[in-house]
Amino acid sequence: MLAIKRKKYPKEKVRQEKSAKQMERHLKGVANHRRIEILFLIAEKKGISVDSVSAILKCNLKTISAHILRLEQAGLVRKRNMGRLVVHELSPYGQAIQKFLKTFSHS
Repeated sequence: MLAIKRKKYPKEKVRQEKSAKQMERHLKGVANHRRIEILFLIAEKKGISVDSVSAILKCNLKTISAHILRLEQAGLVRKRNMGRLVVHELSPYGQAIQKFLKTFSHS
């Protein structure tokens, strides 16, 4: 007799509160005026490259690359390869931080 395989349905994900260390990682990612500028620019122009960010902000390519790396390590920016080009977009946490900073700047 053949056994019938049952479909496994994923359990609902329960959102857990972030630990203080996790929140610190996200906040340290934007603890620089240049990184905040980069975050707003990536939010405005989804799929922007490091070269474009460097040209728009009129800053050194290596500096911008290091700042974007820090934003990626903080979980705020995602990189995606498109052929030889690497484009950047905000992660969901990056979008939340960007919205917070936008409202914070208007108060």
